[in-house]
Amino acid sequence: MARIPDDVVERLKEEVSLVRLVELAGVELRRQGKDLVGLCPFHEDRSPSLVVSPEKNLWHCMGACQAGGSVIDWTMRAEGVSFRHAVELLRDGVAPSAVGRRRPVRSTVSKLPSPLPVGAGERELLERVVGFYAQTLKESPEAVAYLERRGLRHGELLERFRLGYANRTLGYRLPEKNRQAGAELRGSLQRLGVLRESGHEHFSGSLVIPVCDRDGSVVQLYGRKLRDDLRAGTPLHLYLPGPRRGVFNGGGLGAAGGEVIVCESLIDACSFWVHGLRHVTAAFGADGFTEELHAALTEAGVRRVLIAFDRDEAGDRGAAALAKRLGGEGVECFRVLFPSGQDANSFAAGVEDPAGALAELARASVWMGAGAAPSRPAPVLIESGPEPVADPPPPVEPAGDLPPAPVERSGEEQEPQGDEEPQEGEEDRGAVGDPFPAAKAAGSASLPPSSPLPRAPGAAPVVELSGDELRVGIEGRRWRIRGLGKVSSFEVLRVNVLVACERPRRGEVFHVDSLDLYSARARGVFARAAGEELGVAQELIARDMGRVLLACEEHAERAVRDAQAASEPVVELSEAEREQALGLLRDPALVQRIVADFARVGMVGEQSNCLIGYLAAVSRKLDRPLAVIVQSISAAGKSALQEAVLAMVPEEERVSFSAMTGQSLFYMGESDLAHKVLAVAEEEGAERAA
Repeated sequence: MARIPDDVVERLKEEVSLVRLVELAGVELRRQGKDLVGLCPFHEDRSPSLVVSPEKNLWHCMGACQAGGSVIDWTMRAEGVSFRHAVELLRDGVAPSAVGRRRPVRSTVSKLPSPLPVGAGERELLERVVGFYAQTLKESPEAVAYLERRGLRHGELLERFRLGYANRTLGYRLPEKNRQAGAELRGSLQRLGVLRESGHEHFSGSLVIPVCDRDGSVVQLYGRKLRDDLRAGTPLHLYLPGPRRGVFNGGGLGAAGGEVIVCESLIDACSFWVHGLRHVTAAFGADGFTEELHAALTEAGVRRVLIAFDRDEAGDRGAAALAKRLGGEGVECFRVLFPSGQDANSFAAGVEDPAGALAELARASVWMGAGAAPSRPAPVLIESGPEPVADPPPPVEPAGDLPPAPVERSGEEQEPQGDEEPQEGEEDRGAVGDPFPAAKAAGSASLPPSSPLPRAPGAAPVVELSGDELRVGIEGRRWRIRGLGKVSSFEVLRVNVLVACERPRRGEVFHVDSLDLYSARARGVFARAAGEELGVAQELIARDMGRVLLACEEHAERAVRDAQAASEPVVELSEAEREQALGLLRDPALVQRIVADFARVGMVGEQSNCLIGYLAAVSRKLDRPLAVIVQSISAAGKSALQEAVLAMVPEEERVSFSAMTGQSLFYMGESDLAHKVLAVAEEEGAERAA
């Protein structure tokens, strides 16, 4: 049930006179000190036991019933109604019933006037229900706050589409079902689906959006619960029972030269509408594109559809199915790509300039048909004002980075109501007392500002290399890549990447990170984070990264070749040194000379181990070198043996680590360890790197 705001309850407790309420109910009061006393009407009372405190606006029975409380508690007992019903009676100023000396029971007679006429047809009843819900919304702070959070607090939107709020007060105004009029009226509402079989309102606690047929008659209601913290299993989205009927914003389907934006939900469509994109309609969910909506698009001559479904699995599936269906009939289909997991409303609510961001996102729509996207002139849209506005930049597609196409204005904001001039800072607040801002008029140009722009012929990235920094320009997005000079192989392309672009009202926004461009996972993480930061579709960033990767490969090729080229120092031996070296190799006592050299550096009694280690070190020159693992108890001299063997190897041909992981090897070039001795101190580290 929709919750009554605390401020409403407190205001009633303070402003409604309890003394006046009790006296109107037929209770005579007399002064007793600061209080008033009288006979309590809620039990057999022979001596005054009812105490009323005018100062505190409270009452209490000192007799048998021991009841008490505020004006709301009095109304509940006096009228035999619930708490919410009592609040509605007090808010409407309904005169209380005369209680006298009777003991009240639960009332079966409605005290509030019914907004629905008895005997009306179902079509008229549905219209009256819509009107009642619309008035309820304007008087409900919680509903107004919900519209504010969703970016839909817009006076013209409410008046045009008659948005409403169901807060369970309709039932209090209907005759009870034990009366003939009540049974007839409630039965009709149950057949419509406004009331359930239990008598409760079907849309209780929901924002209600009516949907009309081609004649303008309400044929469907959509409800969205205001609160998301309801008990598990409570549906947040509701419709009238039966097949989905009606077309949302049917009058706007032919207003944009054959182009229409089709959203997945009515709230998403409202988000486009309030931000100036009025040629919009909605399906009833990802799989809710009805034949009636299809016929309406055909009748309106729609030849281009921008599918603005949610960016989730259901939305992707529904968009693909809709594009296939309409594309087969010759309709151009484009997909509006919101950031992953978002829809039109959540996207608009999360940006500073929702009108510009939505228009820009729509212009960057991706072609969903077979073959190349159709070519056509780009729209030239001019914004009125004292200074001329330049034409938009050359068209590209997708063009998520382009600034939003200005919308030609047909006039300034609506004139303020009444004779008073609007105060400074109040231009968008509307008339005095109006909780919704005034609407702004928006015109249209030859093509709507949402029309996707085709790719310019021959459009290619602009690439510039400056020292170790590569710069790439793609459709207004500026990429900067650093670290190409350190790349040593095409197995790893780890660089620092920055992407930046201009955003309306935000200026320059950017995202920067270091990553391996050859890692698909790393590119995906970067594209997702950059898309959210820059406010463009993840797919655009991912597509850009493919071009950036190709540019990096081209400019990193020289660095890779230099890194892979032989860089070993050339040792030049004199003739005497050469003869001395060959003499060592030809000496029959070579083994003894090697053992003697190890003894000279302190390795005594380790002849076999020293020879094995030396043999493995020398095998580094072979295509298939040997490997040795030294194992012993702690403090047995493993490290001393390893250091003695390494001392026999030239410094430039040995690499030593205390431990290694597979990841550390991954970031080495393919020739970094070629024909070198790799020494790892810990066996565990060597196993992880094996």
